[in-house]
Amino acid sequence: MINKLRSIFPSLITYEKYPITSDDTYKWFITTTDELIGIKKRELTTKDDVLLNTFLQPYDSVFPVPTMDEQRWQTRITTEKPAKTRSTYRFIYFSIQKNQIDPHTFKNAINELFNKTVPVLWENEQEGIIIEEQSGSKDESMSYEQIIDVLMSDLYVKIKFFVGSFVRNHFEAPSYYQTLKQGSRVAFTYSAKAVVNYIDVIPYLFIEKADKPLRKSITQSVLRDVKDDEELLKTIETFIACNLNISVTAKELYMHRNSLQYRIDKFIDITGIDVRQFHQAVTVYLAILGLKAEQDN
Repeated sequence: MINKLRSIFPSLITYEKYPITSDDTYKWFITTTDELIGIKKRELTTKDDVLLNTFLQPYDSVFPVPTMDEQRWQTRITTEKPAKTRSTYRFIYFSIQKNQIDPHTFKNAINELFNKTVPVLWENEQEGIIIEEQSGSKDESMSYEQIIDVLMSDLYVKIKFFVGSFVRNHFEAPSYYQTLKQGSRVAFTYSAKAVVNYIDVIPYLFIEKADKPLRKSITQSVLRDVKDDEELLKTIETFIACNLNISVTAKELYMHRNSLQYRIDKFIDITGIDVRQFHQAVTVYLAILGLKAEQDN
């Protein structure tokens, strides 16, 4: 069908089905095989337009036109034999609050922050991935905490990032992409942090994979009589997140060290678990995550 249409409309171009702008000079359609095609409006008569709309789905979007680099990356993450890349790269999944910034403005802001054109692939108007490539050993990875600070201060945009690991193997791109998407859902569900690293999400993945009876059993056996004490559990969770450091935790919670120590001692007395010890703290942390998962469900 594409070849027949191209013989009638020489300007016809095709894309794999993913977000693309409705360029003013093109009319866009989705075929029955999920291909995205564009035809120059100057080649379409009113009759042509009506006819095409009867067997093709019109497509209109607000996304920037994909660059050649973005098209190559789209192919890499959607094919079993992706095109080769020599660079070390990582995917960063982002989630923007609805109606806060349009894709064009967001992409321009990202390009300015990186000081170069960066591939951005969109899932929808609020979510997608940034592809950060390192072509040499001197390249420095971006601080996504700093990016959020800039977007918040300059554009008043609330955004979350799930930062993947750097990889070299281009054949891993499709599975890496799918893993990142799944991990971002878990990360944004369990973590209140604006930037979540792939290492941070691993405990959440263990809890996510555990069945409901197991999570309930862990919660009951570890947290016991403190599982309903939200204030105490928040204190303990923060203590663990602050690497079991009393001073840092007290500062984080705006508490006096003595008050913090009292709560930690209270937890130890009730549960019999010394949360000051690393291995026992890990167990408690997983139990708290399990409790959160139960409450969310």
